[in-house]
Amino acid sequence: MNCRYLPATAAAAAFLWLGLGLPTSGATGRPSPAIQANRAVYDAYILGPGDKLQIELLDIPELSGSFSIGPDGTIYLPRLRALYVEGLTVEELRYFLTDQFKTYVKDPQVYVKPVGYRAVRVYVGGEIGRPGYYLLSGGQILQDQLEIDTASSPAAMRKQAIPPDRLRMQRSNSEDLSKILGISSEQPNRWPTLFDALRAAQGVTPYSNLSEVQVTRKQPLSAGGGKVRANVNFLQLVSSGDESVNIRLFDGDAISVARSPQVMRDQLLAASRTNLSPDFVEVFVSGRVKEPGPQSLPQGATLNQAIASAGGPKLLRGGIEFLRFNPDGRTDRRQFSYNPSAITDDYKNPVLMNGDVVRVNDSLFSAGVQVLNEITGPAVGIYSVYSLFKP
Repeated sequence: MNCRYLPATAAAAAFLWLGLGLPTSGATGRPSPAIQANRAVYDAYILGPGDKLQIELLDIPELSGSFSIGPDGTIYLPRLRALYVEGLTVEELRYFLTDQFKTYVKDPQVYVKPVGYRAVRVYVGGEIGRPGYYLLSGGQILQDQLEIDTASSPAAMRKQAIPPDRLRMQRSNSEDLSKILGISSEQPNRWPTLFDALRAAQGVTPYSNLSEVQVTRKQPLSAGGGKVRANVNFLQLVSSGDESVNIRLFDGDAISVARSPQVMRDQLLAASRTNLSPDFVEVFVSGRVKEPGPQSLPQGATLNQAIASAGGPKLLRGGIEFLRFNPDGRTDRRQFSYNPSAITDDYKNPVLMNGDVVRVNDSLFSAGVQVLNEITGPAVGIYSVYSLFKP
């Protein structure tokens, strides 16, 4: 697999393929915000099955209309019949169709605009609550957001015409991720984002390292295909509300959250103050406690807090047994004496995760009493029955 790695400072540039010579506005010489937003989607979004396109051949309505990309990646057009277009960007498709229509039309002027988007399916893995594939909503409702008249009119698109061989990746070390990805403050960001994906995967665990989140994305064919990978410091969003790292996600993206060797309790508490993770974890406390059973505890809770939630230990108690089944198949099993003053994330007071089991064992005396009750219980019952019938 052709996969290139980029550091966090170039993360956004890795996901946007821009052309040269965009129309500018004012004296700054930079493309207008509307053009930038439109080009960000058109040059970064890779077409696939389920996308719906409005294709216009200027002054030839019989060859124009709305067309959908089929499950096999082909689109069926008048005259041209079936064409394989999966993997192209909108601009690449426009140049491709222009070349194809030259057989039937002299100097064809082709314009392409997405009017319907397929569902965004991403993979979320690594140190996350529930790894797996997730279908994120949002891509289907972007038609209004992308209808930018100044950018989609024939005159504006003529100014934006760029030969495919001039497409390049623009690198940036300082530009805001959201600006590079075409998210402007004047338009609502309705694309599924990194936050949406992590939340769908049930948020972070005590060992999630949000400062090292990797996002892998397909590259357009004009850039050689393959994939590009970038690091994103997502902790900036959780800790300081930096929206620039909450990048848009496209269909086929893969997200991986790094694992920290130590519990990231401060990060876990910061995440619990947002809706990134579930508010509570479910653990089970049994044995010599006053109210054994499942306990619902806030994120970041510890073993001692779970015992306290179960009413506290009984007077006659033994050691503590802690059991955790890790997603990688390992089992974390600990046995130790009860220490109500143990610090957070101490060996005897771990930060709890969903599904943890805590058992307060019997002491030698309480265990002996229990054994004695089991032995004498039947005899006492028999004697009681005998007493009823004794004359």
